[in-house]
Amino acid sequence: MAETENEDLVGIILDRIHRRGRIPFAEFMDLALYHPQYGYYHSPREKIGPRGDYYTSPNVHPAFGRLIARQLHQMWELLDYPSPFIIAEMGAGKGLLCSDILHYCREHWSAFYDNLRYILAEPSPSFLKDEQSLLAPFSAAQKVDWIAPEILLRGEKPFTGCLLSNELVDSFPVHLVCQGKDELQEIFVTHDGHRFQENLDSASTPFLEDYFRSYAPPLQEGQRAEANLRALEWIEGVSRALMRGFVLTIDYGYEAEELYHPVRRQGTLLCYFRHTTSDNPYQRIGCQDITAHVNFSALRIKGETVSLRPLGCQKQYKFLAALGLLADLEKEEKNSSQPSSPEFLKNKLAMKSLLVPEGMGALFKVFIQSKGLGEVELLGLQDPFARAAGKP
Repeated sequence: MAETENEDLVGIILDRIHRRGRIPFAEFMDLALYHPQYGYYHSPREKIGPRGDYYTSPNVHPAFGRLIARQLHQMWELLDYPSPFIIAEMGAGKGLLCSDILHYCREHWSAFYDNLRYILAEPSPSFLKDEQSLLAPFSAAQKVDWIAPEILLRGEKPFTGCLLSNELVDSFPVHLVCQGKDELQEIFVTHDGHRFQENLDSASTPFLEDYFRSYAPPLQEGQRAEANLRALEWIEGVSRALMRGFVLTIDYGYEAEELYHPVRRQGTLLCYFRHTTSDNPYQRIGCQDITAHVNFSALRIKGETVSLRPLGCQKQYKFLAALGLLADLEKEEKNSSQPSSPEFLKNKLAMKSLLVPEGMGALFKVFIQSKGLGEVELLGLQDPFARAAGKP
């Protein structure tokens, strides 16, 4: 593979355009990310971590998984201790979150660990290989298994437990639109023989008009935006997969009013390559990630139509603080025999980075829905700073 562009993938995209004249951007993004042989997520290149293109919270510090485990344990209690309690994680990357959760549960709650089973739904062959290597001991103990995402979402065997995802929905292919004077127009991808170009025309599907009627405020004339139709299909599948329990979605995004505010006149599409960002998806094809911010209003509204009850949406740093991250930091400082050592300070800095409101801590949200339950209060959705502020 070329270091900065996959020529085979570019050829496949060009062939598609030449045969049809143009393709919707959503189709271009789908090929760039998910082509079964050459797509970014199906390639063997390093994607996550210092040698990759971006970081995820589990990659920053194992504390992230430990805190998620605490929330999952409470969910098990609220469901009246089902056996098995299924944790189904979609798009698990290298498997770090799964590993951290299982290690913590095994160490702290033997009854919970004995009754839980972890299922990973992974579409990427390279990530699947990483997961199977990392999680081999848990797989041998019959704690971990894998399933094709499409089979999970068909809901042939609905489960009780929690469907978990971390930075999944932002990577779904999105339609790009631009509000014209009289109608919503879609952005299509063409090629002039030298470079990729965009042109505007009427929407390729009536679902785009429906999307902006149901899940987003009106756009201003000339404003570009993304419509994640795949997310609506996904949440339907999530409800089919879940008999009773919770959906825990961690991702970056906003409620619709903020996401589609005119201040974001060019939308939120971003590309990641070796820890740098750009807004140009037509370079480094197959070698860079392409994402768009999540419309949490769409997940909430669509979820309610398929029996998923919204419980709350919390900024990640508040969610982690509510589950005890600050207390964990204090405990580590108190128990450390070498609080000034480089290793301890590095560990402390990594844990603190999960709490920084200006970074991942505020950009990422934790959105939780339930199915088959009444009113419940989850630990992670409480205000961790209420007591300090003198609130009841």
